[in-house]
Amino acid sequence: MKINSNMQALIAQNVLRTNEEKNSASTERLSSGFKINHAKDSPAGMAVGNRMNAQIRSLYKAKDNASNAVNVVQTAEGALSEVHNMLQRMNELGLKASTGTLTSSDREAIQKEVNALRKEIERIAADTEYNTQNLLGGDQGMKGYITNDAPNSKILDYDVDFPHGEFTLNLNDLEHPKLTDKNGHPIPNLRDEDIVCQGGICTATMMDGSKLMVSYSESDHSSPVNLDLTGIGGMKIQVGTATGQEIQVVIPKMDPSALGIGVTTTPNFFDPLDMRTQEGAQKSLEYIAKAIEYVSSARSGLGAYQNRLESTVAALAETTENLEGSYSTLHDVDMAEEMVEYTKLQVLVQAGTSMLAHANEQPQQALQLLQ
Repeated sequence: MKINSNMQALIAQNVLRTNEEKNSASTERLSSGFKINHAKDSPAGMAVGNRMNAQIRSLYKAKDNASNAVNVVQTAEGALSEVHNMLQRMNELGLKASTGTLTSSDREAIQKEVNALRKEIERIAADTEYNTQNLLGGDQGMKGYITNDAPNSKILDYDVDFPHGEFTLNLNDLEHPKLTDKNGHPIPNLRDEDIVCQGGICTATMMDGSKLMVSYSESDHSSPVNLDLTGIGGMKIQVGTATGQEIQVVIPKMDPSALGIGVTTTPNFFDPLDMRTQEGAQKSLEYIAKAIEYVSSARSGLGAYQNRLESTVAALAETTENLEGSYSTLHDVDMAEEMVEYTKLQVLVQAGTSMLAHANEQPQQALQLLQ
């Protein structure tokens, strides 16, 4: 029996301190709802959980980006729907002006309405915006340039999937136009018969359906046109958590000149929608039909973008849900299981406190030996 060293009390004290620390940690887990509150709780789990949480938060923002892009596409498509209606009205007026029963004053009245519709199409192209960004004025189209002296030619539009680089468009024979690379070599997956030049617009269609549209002058097309398709343009939507995980939404220019119904002044004045004569009205129907086809193609593309973006939103939501489940398994505490542990530790702490009190009473028994 010893007085200076009470080993039983030291043992009880150490066990009690350990159980109190465990009880405190269990209390923190029950209060916070987290299995990992400090790095010491699980160093590896903390690292994995933080990385997973960052990915989850990024996916939520990517889903917001895709949802906003759907709104952008819907805004553009809604404006094009009205452009489509105006073109249909122009077509009706052209048919009306094509009949011989009308007088010149009747056709002048029709021409005034056509001009007003054309100005409204120009206004819609200039004023349709989303978050101050113009949608139909060409800002969201693919960028391309004419690199030689061809003032009457212009790159109207080309698809994202159309090959990028430098090309030469030979228009010596409009019945058999040629599109080659800058060295004169044929372009893979582009057949000569898939290059069509009509009404001042040349359209090259790849075997995968991607297109290039270049304007030219009916009176001056003898020189080759050098094209630089940069592959830059459109509105890039970040739909993933890493660099490059994006969808490029391209909206072509939709003003009257891009539709092929605008008035040109150089090199000569030309109005494709001159309905003041019966012959002019009949000719204008061809240009209106091409404009309707151009708008229909653009609307079809926007519909495809919307479907793709909505699928992206759904996929991001599914991925986020699965990651949230994994993160919860790693980071969140099981309240029922933790409550069992907490109850056990409470009993151990109470038992340890009682045993420490008994151990501290034992040295007092030495006084009985001194009596």
